[in-house]
Amino acid sequence: MNKKNEPFTQLPAYGKLKDHYVRVKNLHMRRLFSVDPNRFKKFSVKHNGLLLDYSKNRITTETIPLLCDLAREANLEQWRERMFRGDKINNTENRAVLHTALRNCSDKPVYVRNKDIMPEIRSVIDKMQYFSEKIRTGEWKGHTGKRITSIINIGIGGSDLGPKMVYQALRPYHHKKLRVYFVSNVDGVHIDEILEPLNPETTLVIISSKTFTTQETLSNAYVAREWLLQRLNDEKAIAKHFVAVSTNKKAVQAFGIDSQNMFEFWDWVGGRYSLWSAIGLSIVIAVGSDNFNKLLLGANEMDEHFQEAPFEQNMPVIMALLGIWYNNFFKTESHGIFPYDDYLRSLPMYLEQADMESNGKSVDRNGRKVDYPTGPIIWGTSGINGQHAFYQSLHQGTKMIPADFIISLKTHSHYQEQHNILFSNALAQTEALMRGRNIDETYADIQASKHRPVTGISKRINHMVFEGNNPTNTLLIDKLSPRTLGSLLALYEHKIFVQGVIWNLNSFDQWGVELGKQLAKQILNDIHQPYGTRSHDASTNALVNYYRDTITENSAIRA
Repeated sequence: MNKKNEPFTQLPAYGKLKDHYVRVKNLHMRRLFSVDPNRFKKFSVKHNGLLLDYSKNRITTETIPLLCDLAREANLEQWRERMFRGDKINNTENRAVLHTALRNCSDKPVYVRNKDIMPEIRSVIDKMQYFSEKIRTGEWKGHTGKRITSIINIGIGGSDLGPKMVYQALRPYHHKKLRVYFVSNVDGVHIDEILEPLNPETTLVIISSKTFTTQETLSNAYVAREWLLQRLNDEKAIAKHFVAVSTNKKAVQAFGIDSQNMFEFWDWVGGRYSLWSAIGLSIVIAVGSDNFNKLLLGANEMDEHFQEAPFEQNMPVIMALLGIWYNNFFKTESHGIFPYDDYLRSLPMYLEQADMESNGKSVDRNGRKVDYPTGPIIWGTSGINGQHAFYQSLHQGTKMIPADFIISLKTHSHYQEQHNILFSNALAQTEALMRGRNIDETYADIQASKHRPVTGISKRINHMVFEGNNPTNTLLIDKLSPRTLGSLLALYEHKIFVQGVIWNLNSFDQWGVELGKQLAKQILNDIHQPYGTRSHDASTNALVNYYRDTITENSAIRA
């Protein structure tokens, strides 16, 4: 146990893993599979509609127990307990971390400052569901008496990425007469394209901002407000066409929104973990209360698995430890997320924020500069498209890139053969990345092919060899549904948490986003000044002045 709170690289298990790494680093997975026909059985785990196959990793039967020892020595059990019981583990902001309470489906109380917060949570969920049903049934009418058919969610970061990703993922469960749009980019082109085809009489806008001061969100909110008022020409219309997810009642009311239509959440809900809260209002409207409850239930079931399963059979723990194995021993720099399901096309972007904003830190929770790699670069796209884009580098590049391949067993599509092709491609890629193709196999393939002449093969055969031995996890989903999606998302949340514990990071703050915000406000002020700025470095000064002179000149030309 790490009683002295030492860097994890000083723990006994880390030393044993270093020795183990030297012994196994050059082993090829092709060989490991050939000598152990039970490898899949040993290195797979199933829970609640998800199957994790991690057998295509550069590990032996010794690796996972050693990694689990590292987790225990890093006090993972204690940190896990502290998070779930509401301790203020976000130490730089003095906050609890209780997104898990938002999907607590049991009768167990959860305490913050000696107060059970579950009644508040259930009250907000009830309010969300009551409101959403009025929208879904058409009981809620716009200012002119017309039914709402379009919802615009205005937010940024977790207030946008989470709801948008879930909305896309649950497309088969959408209300047939409602469509949700998501605005996050402060570039006016984005909101213009959303607003242009819509009718303000049938549009509801959700403004998602905890403080109701976020620059990008409020800027877009006022554009939408002006758009509505230009067409309806009545300030009273705001109350029927705008609602807020916020904690700033005064600012919400000043905007013109009825405080009864403000949906609250709390400081122990981090933005990137907030889709389970009132930030998920657009989700509830789109898929209905029952399906939103199933989303919460699926996440809660993964929460329970994470709390109760031994580390060696614990899906989030295993995925986290494999990430530690590659990041800190093989020195990999990135991790790919490749969903072979078009409904999950926004999952990589969502996980980019969830992971990189959590563990992209170079200072540990004690304020010490770390001397080891922490959070990897998370990236990816829909797998079948990636095959025709960047997979060349995965197979034959110079960098090892561990990756998760996510595939649904059953499809919502009527085109089963299309799904068969999709599934085949996903497994083919994981097999090719693991096995590779040596020079003899390459030569035999060329001889067997009618389209590749053997003449001059010696000059190009090395270009066609695959080294293989590239690690992947395969996550099979029985069928993408609210419940399995909830479990999948909670799985990744807990994976991120485990890695943060081992790296001794505070995974729940994000101070790295603050400086850019501060400087942006200063530059915006400089742009509006009648004189050139000198308050920045020479490059930034020149660029600000060049921009200011250009827009001033354009304004003069238009005048």
